This record gives sequence, C-alpha cells and structure tokens, in this order.
Amino acid sequence: MNEITSLEKRPEGGPGPIRRTALHDTLVTHLRDMIIEGDLSPGTRLHEGQLGEQLGVSRTPLREAIKYLASEGLVELVPSRGAVVKRFSAKDVRDMLTVLQTLEELAGKLACEAASDAGIAEVRALHDEMVSRYKAGDRLQYYKLNQQIHSAIAQLAANAALADMHAILQTRLKRIRFIGHEGPEKWAAAVAEHEEMIVALEARDKARLSEVLGRHLMNAWERVRAAV
Repeated sequence: MNEITSLEKRPEGGPGPIRRTALHDTLVTHLRDMIIEGDLSPGTRLHEGQLGEQLGVSRTPLREAIKYLASEGLVELVPSRGAVVKRFSAKDVRDMLTVLQTLEELAGKLACEAASDAGIAEVRALHDEMVSRYKAGDRLQYYKLNQQIHSAIAQLAANAALADMHAILQTRLKRIRFIGHEGPEKWAAAVAEHEEMIVALEARDKARLSEVLGRHLMNAWERVRAAV
C-alpha cells in the first residue's frame, strides 16, 4: 500500500500527498480533525483495519498515531475494546472549563506584564487571520487559529507551569470548544469576545483582559452545555 500518496483528502480540504517522514504528524492531525469535526464521534471505536483502508495507510503508523491521541486525552485505550474516542460527561467538561478559566484569567494578567511588543503583534496577526476565516465561513481553520490565540496568550505569560497545564486542558476540550461555534449567533458572540481580548492585550490592560478571558470561558460553557 502506498502510504505516501494514498492518504485521502478530507471533503473540506486537508492533508494531501506527504513525505514518509511526515506520515505520523499528518495522521495525527487528520484523525484529530476528524474527532474535532465529529466525523469520529465520542464513543466511536477506532478500527485500525477500516481506518487504514480508508486513509490508505498500514496499521503500524496508524496505531502509533492513535497512541499519540490517547496521550493527548482525545482517545481512550479500553481493555477488550481497543481505542475509543473519549467521551466526557457534562461534569467533566464543566470542571475542565472552570480550571481553564482560572488559568486564562491569570495568563491574561501575566501576559500584559511580561509580553514583548513583538509577541503581542504576533497575536494580533493571528487574530486578524482568524477574523478573515470567520468572514469566509471556514470553521475548522477559524477554530485552529482561535486555539492558537489562546495558547499564545498562555505562552506570553512566561510561566511554564501555567502553559503546560493550559495545553493539556485545551487539547482535551478540542471537540467541545469546536461545537461552541455552531450556529451564527454563538459564532458571532465568540468573535466579538476575541475582539475585546485583542484590544485589551494591545493596551496591556491586565484587569480588562483577565475579565474578558474569564467571561469568554464562562460563555463557552453556556454555548456547549446543551450538547454535552
């Protein structure tokens, strides 16, 4: 089987022909996107044979990619069942969002104090591209840029422990955060909150940025609670 050329593109775009050295990363990204967009829904068993045939790859690289997603908390390795897309309860989601809210409130304050002008400019560039993807109706790329912005603010806080914990929770909440943008009203509200964030960051208004980030995470729960 040709693992370099036969990995199919997803319907809305995605990875094309790849070099063998990039196979692992491409498979991880491809499967992660399928989970985020709901092509692989919570509780779905990942059949290596079926997935391998669908994606045009052998079981060995696919198995390694699944193990990596398990390390991220998106897949669960269940005895006698194999790999299953992780299903989080409503309480799991609420608990994670509560902790993430606290982390981001702190990150906002620290970022306003510690960030370089260049670092803030990079977040502005991500924001502008995210708004462009919003206007184009490209939900997946919008979502990825959205998450990059949250990660970038955590990095600007210059606190490795905070950034590490933030990355873990953000990864586990990928599907949940994605469905928070379903529907034009929810999506528009999330974009408006991001507009407030970038203005506060550029002004280095730590109280304002912390408040907006906290409100954004509280609203995230309201936007997804009916779906979990």
